[in-house]
Amino acid sequence: MKKNIFYSILFLFFIFIFIVFYLGLDKPNFYTPSESKNKNFTTFTSKELFLNDEFNSNDIIENNNFTLLNVWASWCAPCRLEHSLLMDLKEKTNINIVGLNYKDKKNNAIKFLNEFGNPFVKILTDPDGTISIALGAYGVPETFLVNSKSKIVRKYIGPLKTDDILEIIKIAK
Repeated sequence: MKKNIFYSILFLFFIFIFIVFYLGLDKPNFYTPSESKNKNFTTFTSKELFLNDEFNSNDIIENNNFTLLNVWASWCAPCRLEHSLLMDLKEKTNINIVGLNYKDKKNNAIKFLNEFGNPFVKILTDPDGTISIALGAYGVPETFLVNSKSKIVRKYIGPLKTDDILEIIKIAK
């Protein structure tokens, strides 16, 4: 009799575990940000990398036709690939290029900029990644082209390519 109760409880336990796992298969287990294109740019406040002053994102975007916000990190290999393109973009246009340093150590970020150059007008920090998530970023590098009305015109996931730079120049004219 005790043996039958034990097996019944064991059987019910396995049925319960099976149902829990089966129901869990329908739910995605990864983060996907919402679509960012043609969406209002999320307002945020962040500290500047070099000066430690606080800046509001509206102050950076307001007075410019277009702002390119580039989410980057010194530890990010693809960020190193796109960095020369950002330097070229800085030289060829008057687009306001702002960097958002993602989950990085200050010294490493400064060393990266000293080594590869600084294409950014301002560099804001995102030490815990919450600003990037609020913007709808998947990771680094990621770039947002924002117009003067704080609307996201274009979002680039991954490192920028030459075609992307040409598209940005065309849009910003």
